[in-house]
Amino acid sequence: MDDLTRRMDGALESLRRDFSGLRSGRASPALLEPVRVEAYGGEVPLTQVASIAVPEARMITVQVWDRVLAGAVERAIRDAGLGLNPAGEGQTIRVPIPQLTEERRNELAKAAARYAEGAKVAVRGVRRDGMDKSKGFEKKGEISQDDIKTWSDAIQKLTDQYVKKIDDMVSEKDKEIKQV
Repeated sequence: MDDLTRRMDGALESLRRDFSGLRSGRASPALLEPVRVEAYGGEVPLTQVASIAVPEARMITVQVWDRVLAGAVERAIRDAGLGLNPAGEGQTIRVPIPQLTEERRNELAKAAARYAEGAKVAVRGVRRDGMDKSKGFEKKGEISQDDIKTWSDAIQKLTDQYVKKIDDMVSEKDKEIKQV
């Protein structure tokens, strides 16, 4: 149970990081944390291919270390679903932060809901792993069917608690985003 709790806590922490990237009007390097770039044969976090700075309250600059990846970084920022429109100038990419309009707030709320759904999927995956592990113990004859039922109920209760925490987090973030 401790392992399952630790892994579910990891899903919540990941959601917190994702939510830190959804902003309420000011530029922050955390806005680009969820961005993943197609580079070197796989997807890597933006911070592994570029440095991020905030020279102004409404501007983020991304300095790409490898000139070849500048287009991929620009495309990744645009396609991240954050509603940002980067402009590339060689290895430097400028990302202006638009004023939050009602439409933009709705886009951010949808992004928050997507992140929350991803966290729920992760929590349910942990639940499935826990259930599979307990069934494996039953097949080996190490625990009884009554113990399986007890474990299953405890794992489901833990899962429900974490799903509720995720729902509470997304509700709070939605209020923050929609606040004018």
